[in-house]
Amino acid sequence: MQVSDKVKIHPSWLSVLEPEFSKHYMGELRQFLQQEKQAGKKIFPPGGQIFNAFNSTPFDRVKVVILGQDPYHGAGQAHGLCFSVMPGVRIPPSLQNIYKELQSDLGIAPPNHGCLQPWAEQGVLLLNATLTVEESKAGAHQGRGWEQFTDAAVHALAEQREGLVFVLWGSYAQKKGNFIDRRKHLVLSGPHPSPLSAHRGFFGTRPFSQANAYLQQRGETPINWALPAADALRRVAVEI
Repeated sequence: MQVSDKVKIHPSWLSVLEPEFSKHYMGELRQFLQQEKQAGKKIFPPGGQIFNAFNSTPFDRVKVVILGQDPYHGAGQAHGLCFSVMPGVRIPPSLQNIYKELQSDLGIAPPNHGCLQPWAEQGVLLLNATLTVEESKAGAHQGRGWEQFTDAAVHALAEQREGLVFVLWGSYAQKKGNFIDRRKHLVLSGPHPSPLSAHRGFFGTRPFSQANAYLQQRGETPINWALPAADALRRVAVEI
């Protein structure tokens, strides 16, 4: 896989991850995605949004990393940020629980949409382990190479940056981030916010206030976790 005119990645990330694009696994991944499209399968998110997490949050501006697993597989949902959906799309259950914890933690009322783009633009890297998925088939692109690519991104942040907050919800994210040096970074682990596990300890973990307290202790500007109303959001461009 190569970075083309259609699929772009922010220069700050390209300088870190460019070697990955020439590796064998990325060539196989590119071939797989092309074959899937040629077979008429719908793949989400749209091509121009696959690297949205990297383009919205440059490498040197990352403050908080939230790790997800798979993009949403319903039409019009995914736009390249974990847990986030496009404005106007019904808020998924996991994100509803995240909003509940946000309100309990910081008193911020849930917004009327599920678009987390403003978080990303403040330095919250919303990174899924797998960057594409087939329509209506959760996990369809797992094990095809994306995990190796996103592992490289997490390793680069953990090794080259200092004082980041890594939010690891659920066993999958915790396994992906189990190598992170707790002496260099703040690692917040807890159950996944999905309805199946949120009541097993996700609620009450207060990740948002903990992240901001850590950033402020280091002299960093905290994240404004309050999201504007849907009609105040700038339009999120989607390339079909």
